[in-house]
Amino acid sequence: MNPLNQVKAWHPYIGPCDPCPPIRIKTYVLPPNLFIQFQPMNLPQFSPREALRHGTLWPMLYSSYEPQC
Repeated sequence: MNPLNQVKAWHPYIGPCDPCPPIRIKTYVLPPNLFIQFQPMNLPQFSPREALRHGTLWPMLYSSYEPQC
């Protein structure tokens, strides 16, 4: 699985008696830490300022988590 492609989609069941308009495709985000079994040594690091902005010290663990509208 490619950690760069963190957004996955699924097609929920749409019943004939659902009272609301159906959402045909729903999406979710898999966090990047699911793809790393252990932390390798000498990973590249953000600068302290960038780390505070991104919420992690390591670029490999960064995910933007942008909302899907």
